[in-house]
Amino acid sequence: MNAAGNRFCVLIPCLNEEQAIEGVIRDALQLGMPVIVVDDGSDDRTPDIAGALAVTLLRHDVRRGKGEALRTGFREALRHGFDGVITMDGDGQHLASDIPAMLEASQQHPGAIVIGARLLEREQQPRGRRRANAVADWGISWACGRPIADTQSGQRFYPRTALDLVELPADDFVFEAAVLITACRERGMGVVSVPIASRYQGQFRISHFNPVRDVTRITTYTIGRVIHYGHIVDSYRRSRATPTIIGGETRTGATH
Repeated sequence: MNAAGNRFCVLIPCLNEEQAIEGVIRDALQLGMPVIVVDDGSDDRTPDIAGALAVTLLRHDVRRGKGEALRTGFREALRHGFDGVITMDGDGQHLASDIPAMLEASQQHPGAIVIGARLLEREQQPRGRRRANAVADWGISWACGRPIADTQSGQRFYPRTALDLVELPADDFVFEAAVLITACRERGMGVVSVPIASRYQGQFRISHFNPVRDVTRITTYTIGRVIHYGHIVDSYRRSRATPTIIGGETRTGATH
């Protein structure tokens, strides 16, 4: 599964996922890549289940938020010299079977961040969550100065250059937005999306993402970044172009 001699790993941040975590990890292990699981202070059986499988398990004694869980995983990946990390959430909404297409897209666009964008079967997505994601896409794309499909998806491929942004001062769900924005504006990295299914039906627990609280935090951060980088009107115009989407029902659009 590692392409062109590169070494990749799967990173799964999780919090209270005892119902789904075993299946998520077993599917990821089928890819033949190392798996890092970061437990963010779960108070259920999640760490016990993960620890019984062939993974590297890192634990936070208390809950520190998703951003810090990802940061812990990035540091571990860098310590082991991995060339890239594929992240997926522990609740079962992301499938390991989507990862090969994401890695193929990374080969087509070397050095880019690849997002597993929930563009298929979108009717499964709750209406409130869909609206919140649309607002986040609008603002984060503006701050990035380029259009990005599904900025809120937790299934991503981060190349080494993105992992080097591990110490960005951003917490919880803002961290993922901060990496996208900084990668685009300060590292000149591209962002491409691979369509995956929206999976909200079935036995999923209530999302840790709060549409009001977390979108407010992301929006506040994003506005600050838009102002910081300047050229506000030009950045907005560039963000309204067609995002680059690889495969699925939508073909590649314009890149910037």
